[in-house]
Amino acid sequence: MFLVALGVGMGESYMWPRLVLVFGPEIRWLFLIGVSLQAVVMLEMSRYAMATGESIFYGAARVFKPLMWFFFLTAILVYIWPGHLSAGASAFERVTGIPWQATAVAGMVLVGVVFTLAKVIYDLLENLLSICIGLLVVGTSVVAAMVGNLSDLTSTISGMFAFGYFPEEAMSAAWFPIVVGAIAFAGPSGMQQMWYTLHLRDKGAGMGAHIPQIRGLRHAGDQEAIPSRGFMFDTSDPREMEKWKGWRRWVTFDALVLFWGITMLVTISFTVLAQSAARFDPQVAQLIRDGDREASLDAMAGAFSAAGSPVLGTVFFLFIALIGINATLGLFDSFSRGQADMTYNFVPGAKRFGMSKLYGMFLWGLIAFGTVILLFGPADGPAAILDVLAFLSAFAMGAYCVVLLLVNNIALPKPIRPGIVSNAIIALAAVFYLGALFYSLIAFGVVVD
Repeated sequence: MFLVALGVGMGESYMWPRLVLVFGPEIRWLFLIGVSLQAVVMLEMSRYAMATGESIFYGAARVFKPLMWFFFLTAILVYIWPGHLSAGASAFERVTGIPWQATAVAGMVLVGVVFTLAKVIYDLLENLLSICIGLLVVGTSVVAAMVGNLSDLTSTISGMFAFGYFPEEAMSAAWFPIVVGAIAFAGPSGMQQMWYTLHLRDKGAGMGAHIPQIRGLRHAGDQEAIPSRGFMFDTSDPREMEKWKGWRRWVTFDALVLFWGITMLVTISFTVLAQSAARFDPQVAQLIRDGDREASLDAMAGAFSAAGSPVLGTVFFLFIALIGINATLGLFDSFSRGQADMTYNFVPGAKRFGMSKLYGMFLWGLIAFGTVILLFGPADGPAAILDVLAFLSAFAMGAYCVVLLLVNNIALPKPIRPGIVSNAIIALAAVFYLGALFYSLIAFGVVVD
């Protein structure tokens, strides 16, 4: 549920519909590639965490400690920017007239208070995200059926298999970095897959059952002592290996049916909406080309309204706002959880604070910085923040694929290491993400235009 919640974010609801409006549904074959790579990454990230009860960050430190510190710094560089919440707040402003900065700051503080008061943070997070995803999946599917038609659905699905389609305009300095960022945002982006290993641990998956869950600041006094290292089962015992195979079947179902399937369903709904928006407002593509980043959202809201009632346009913006708060719940928790895990285990003297207090320190530090950025940051508004976040995510994803190969093939016993096919796909993902990023830098000299 954690990865589904982060997988169904601004990439699916905003960035990819925007690309469809400009380049047509055939551009969606890149989304299929991106989300399929991430499903395999999810399976391989879970391998180390379920075998040891340790996060992938701990695994990276076992291979080469500077690798772990690299991701500690990368998380700060990439995830202090409140892009998802800003975009959601911008949609909420369309409905209420309340300035998006005020709503975004209030949303961050609300998230901080909720996690501070929680007895067990993971349990609360899973319940909240389950409700949000249920509303989003059912709601967007119903409205897409009302607004779109059969030809929209057919072209959406066929566009997923238009392999090799890449219009010349997409190779420009204005669009290529955005396409790269959108590929990274196809599903959970950036370091979210790495943080997934921490949520597996709190879920009690595999050997994570032996690691205590993180508690909110209000209940920090109840926090159990967390072991300084994980655990390993006997890989030479056939009974233990049978359990291992059962764990792998469980996480494979999650990756292919829940994560891949639900993410694909929601993005199909939003693509249908984008195509109906293009019929409703034929000028929207040109507006986006001219720099109007929010034009795609306005056009899709207009298509909602045209389907029957102006109320539906309001419902659309509320969906976007829901996605923003949904992603923020996951990202703020994940950032705080990951930074606290590395600090607790590898900063001398940090254990005396306890995991709950370290988590709270990073959470409220993130909220404080995000507030400053929202009130005094980029003048271009929330969409600009989101584009920067997306492109930086591609860098993090290429890097973690390299680390994943090292950890799974060095730090795990041979009987439970990944096979040649899995290793080849992860290596391909590393080349794909890093290659696209550095090509953009070399060919265009830009990160985001």
